[in-house]
Amino acid sequence: MIIEKLKQIKEGKLSAEANIKSFLEKIKKDNPKINSVLHINENAIEQAKLVDKKIKQGKAGKLAGLGFIVKSNINVLGLICNCASKTLENYKASYNATVIDKLLKEDAIILGMANMDEFACGSSGESSAFGVCKNPAALDRIPGGSSSGSAASVAAAFCDFSLGSDTGGSIRNPASHCGVVGFKPSYGAVSRYGLIDLSMSLDQIGPLAISVEDCEIVFNIIKGKDERDSVSRDFDENKKDLKKIIIGIPKIGANKDILELINKKVEEVLKKQGWKKQNVELKYIDLGIQTYYPINYVEFFSGTRKFDGRKYGKKIEDSCGEEVLRRILGGGEICKAEHAGKYYRRALKAKEIIKKEFENAFKKCDIIVMPTVPRIPHRFNEKISLEDMYNYDTLTVLANIAEIPGISIPCGIIKEGKDEVPVSIQLLAKVGDDSNLLEIAKKFE
Repeated sequence: MIIEKLKQIKEGKLSAEANIKSFLEKIKKDNPKINSVLHINENAIEQAKLVDKKIKQGKAGKLAGLGFIVKSNINVLGLICNCASKTLENYKASYNATVIDKLLKEDAIILGMANMDEFACGSSGESSAFGVCKNPAALDRIPGGSSSGSAASVAAAFCDFSLGSDTGGSIRNPASHCGVVGFKPSYGAVSRYGLIDLSMSLDQIGPLAISVEDCEIVFNIIKGKDERDSVSRDFDENKKDLKKIIIGIPKIGANKDILELINKKVEEVLKKQGWKKQNVELKYIDLGIQTYYPINYVEFFSGTRKFDGRKYGKKIEDSCGEEVLRRILGGGEICKAEHAGKYYRRALKAKEIIKKEFENAFKKCDIIVMPTVPRIPHRFNEKISLEDMYNYDTLTVLANIAEIPGISIPCGIIKEGKDEVPVSIQLLAKVGDDSNLLEIAKKFE
């Protein structure tokens, strides 16, 4: 827990240097079997020594001495930011993303760069060009993606927290599979400047950590309007009365055991907090995946045109993996002149319908509760269809389409064979209601 660690550091019971050294030693020892960290920050210990000096002088920031790991599509000055792709294999970032500047200003220390699905294309952590990332909670199963390394690094205790990006569930999906907390803020609540985007109208940077409170601490530092990101903004938020919360329950298709755990957790919280529940209708929930992928394909195709081998690394089509190529070819096909943008425009219309559906639902309730992922993660040697792979994100893409905040919180374990697989509950709130969502999430935790 971040609060306890910060207290130890402040009281002199733990130095920043000792904290960072212990993480680096653990990464060195355990990362070969998990493969969640691609690159180490070689200057981390020296940076920790400087932070210790600042602590003694009483000039240290709010996160002084904490160590964090960054998804390899978020630029960190001087570190390799390769999106887990051969295309950018040796690309060193020439600047810091806004979120990195904000965290460094508060004296948090970067431990390294996390493995991920290549260019954030994937839901399993298997499409990295530098080997699959393993799930510390169940080593023979996928960790989820695309922020696989960010979630696995928290689960493996390689860091105090990590940063990921979420386009259709890429923070919440691996957080669920690895048994940690993952928070996707409202679209625009956190600057995306310095993020190598997958789909610009859906992407959001957010934190992963052991607890909701840890995610909240990090979010409060990285949030806010940034002149370099035109969609970023500050949200006005009214504090909700936590004694009068109404939980919205939609009808969802998911694994029976997962739904059982979710329902049990909801009933526990209702009884303890004295809250009410309300059935809510989300008519177009089944359109989520069909709406998400045309937008994703087109915007990814557009965003990758800069990887032509002239300025950055290699030409992407010649050096990328299968899933990245599928999305480039698909996006290029949808963009062809003879289609005149028809399918992209239709997807944007469907996006507005889903958005409206959630706006109406939040007139009846304060939060909506559902599983994070409708099934448990598959084993590495298991054959899985492309459709099933894409359906991992059925319930998470909705938050990105509707631009609302979502959080994934562990709520139990499902036993399958020898494996004990984490299962998580997902809470969604209306646009800009991030702080209230985090407060309510603490009660579920």
